[in-house]
Amino acid sequence: MQTVRDADGDTYLLVKRSAESSRVRDPTTGAERYVANDRLRVVDGESPLATAASGVPASVRRTMRAVHDDRSLGLLAVVVDEGPLSVLELLETADMCESDLHGTVTELRAAGLIDEVDVGGRRGYAATAPASEAIGLLRGGSDASGAAERDRSEDE
Repeated sequence: MQTVRDADGDTYLLVKRSAESSRVRDPTTGAERYVANDRLRVVDGESPLATAASGVPASVRRTMRAVHDDRSLGLLAVVVDEGPLSVLELLETADMCESDLHGTVTELRAAGLIDEVDVGGRRGYAATAPASEAIGLLRGGSDASGAAERDRSEDE
């Protein structure tokens, strides 16, 4: 498999090449079509796996890299749904010890999924827009096509 671009600048995965045309897959939709070989050029240095991943919205990719288990995903979902929450509220909500909670919050902050905020005069956390979007998409939200387009431009 290779990453290719057509004459319009659109990026695809090369599925199969024949003498006159090639079957390509759109990484965003998974749809396949045939394109004349003279309209395609191979993109050197771009991983076909990275191209395949580019069809998943950046907010979801970011979330997938930051959460390592159901508890960390659940913590993010709680902050999205109920936040902003103070640290004390998070400790009461989460079935994590303080050090595990601190580690998870640190990872989510580093990924840009939650921000530190003031909650009633106490330190707390609120979800960022990419976190809210990702949780919505992971729950089956209908904004997947628009989100993928916005996120692709965010990554560039």
